[in-house]
Amino acid sequence: MEPIQLIALIIFLVTIGLIIWGKLDRAVLGIIGVVLMVFLGVASAGEAFMFVDWNVIAILFAIWIIATYFGKTGIPQYLAVVMLKISRGNIALFLVLMGVVSAFISIFVDNVVVILMMAPVVLHVTQKMKLPSFPFIIFLALGANFMGTALLLGDLPPQMLHSVSGIEFSEFVWQLGRPSSFFILTTTFLLAALLLYQFKFKGMYAGTAIDTTALEEITAVNPAEHIKNKPFAFVVLAGFLITILGMSFRQLIGLPLGFIAVSGMVALVLIIEIFHKKLGSPSVEKVLTELDWRALLFYITLFSLVGAINHVGLIKMIADAIAPFIAGNLIVGTTILYWVTIPIAGIVEHDAYILVFLYLIRDVAAATGVSPWPLWWISLWAGTLGSNLTVAGAPALFVALNICEREGSVKIGLKQFFSYTVPFVLITGLICFVLALVIWIIPFAL
Repeated sequence: MEPIQLIALIIFLVTIGLIIWGKLDRAVLGIIGVVLMVFLGVASAGEAFMFVDWNVIAILFAIWIIATYFGKTGIPQYLAVVMLKISRGNIALFLVLMGVVSAFISIFVDNVVVILMMAPVVLHVTQKMKLPSFPFIIFLALGANFMGTALLLGDLPPQMLHSVSGIEFSEFVWQLGRPSSFFILTTTFLLAALLLYQFKFKGMYAGTAIDTTALEEITAVNPAEHIKNKPFAFVVLAGFLITILGMSFRQLIGLPLGFIAVSGMVALVLIIEIFHKKLGSPSVEKVLTELDWRALLFYITLFSLVGAINHVGLIKMIADAIAPFIAGNLIVGTTILYWVTIPIAGIVEHDAYILVFLYLIRDVAAATGVSPWPLWWISLWAGTLGSNLTVAGAPALFVALNICEREGSVKIGLKQFFSYTVPFVLITGLICFVLALVIWIIPFAL
């Protein structure tokens, strides 16, 4: 290993280690790491800037802005009351239904934003019915974090895959003649939700007395009344759907996904600002203040850090070392990658881990001649579902835990926390692996 590679590796590992430790702001740590890379000659300032995939950052920024408007439409409250009506007083069913709703919103919206939108609604219902909020909110977070990888928009990992591989929006549904991320993760999540309902949640709430007065009070209101400003809700929903539609037809339009997303966001903001008085909408200044700028900055520095170690050849060097194992037996190689990734992603910043492995797999595939896709999908899915193990792996879980402890004025113990996350990770891990094995690994190994 050359001295410059050793310097880059030390800076990267120390920076990521401190981010995992979680005692310091991760955006600040990311900036310090990038500055050290530049200062010590790993990369120039211009190169560090160019390592960032600004197309992905544009997608994140635009979708977050649109999602913030969406959260103010009243649609989340509408969905919660509808789910409560469907559950007919079955607490376990309501818990699962809210998790499913959050999971499917998260396909299009960042998972942390989903938690911030849905948690206040769930808190209102659980407090009214005198139920502990933690089981509901933690299941919201688990579902939202898991399903964010089903399509291109919901989380950073699928957007990083787009950056490294060039995969299009539609290929997350169907790719290379077979179902891909959307089908596999949707099937996995729904089966896991069904199993948890049957073998965990039903038993938890068996015999629990329901505050029927509170239930009747909540469900007596027409769900549509929660959408107080219907023209505003219509404009936001239409803008969101048109933007997603534009992104799904990127190949026909011939423009980068980031440009399409930003164009949709700008058009929506202009319409809302022009008709601000008629729509009674929140100002764009208020929406911008609610954006998680530190998270956006962290993702920018993450690209620079990974780009720097790739620039000095570290990723290729590691890829060359593990290439013979993958080439020797694809089934064994992908199986090891999958089950090693799950626990690692539970304790490290999974976005950084996945980004490194996407580059690593690219180089392994080039060196061995095997298709990178089974490996890319395996690392993406295992990294995402493994991150559901702890708050260190998934920011959505950290946000959910903070909300529960702050609003409920109660400390959530590690044992209680793991009683939800461990079964969820094990169940989803097994189901997802079987599907991946049958659909993606074995066909490419034959």
